[in-house]
Amino acid sequence: MMRTVLYILTTLAVVGLAFWAYRENYATQAALNQKDRLHVTIREAHDRLAVLRAEWAYQNRPDRLRDLAELNFERLGLLPLHPEQFGRVDAVAYPPPPLLPITNPVDVSTMNAEALPDTLLGDPAHDGNRP
Repeated sequence: MMRTVLYILTTLAVVGLAFWAYRENYATQAALNQKDRLHVTIREAHDRLAVLRAEWAYQNRPDRLRDLAELNFERLGLLPLHPEQFGRVDAVAYPPPPLLPITNPVDVSTMNAEALPDTLLGDPAHDGNRP
C-alpha cells in the first residue's frame, strides 16, 4: 500500500514538473521572440534617426541657408550683421570665485607676531608695514 502511494506521488510530481517545464519553455520562447522584435524595432529606429540626421545636415548647409536668407531678406525683415553688434569677452561679468573655507582656525590673540606661521603673516617682502 505504501509503495503504491509513493509511485502515485512520484508520477504526479513528474507530470507536474513536465507541465512546469513545458510552460517555462514556451514562456522562454515568447520572451526570446519579443527580444528579437525589440532588436528589429531598435535597428529600424536607428536607421530612421540616421536618415533624419542626414536630412537635417543637408537642410542646414550654410550655403543653402545663406541663399534662403538672401531670397527672403525683405520679407523676413532681416537686418545685416555688423561686428559692433557682438559683445566682447572681457565685457562679460563672471561671478567671483568662491572663498576658500577656513579649515584650521588659529587664535591669534594669545600669540605674538614671531610665533605666527609665515602663511598667516603673508609675504614680508611685499608688506610695506614690516621691516
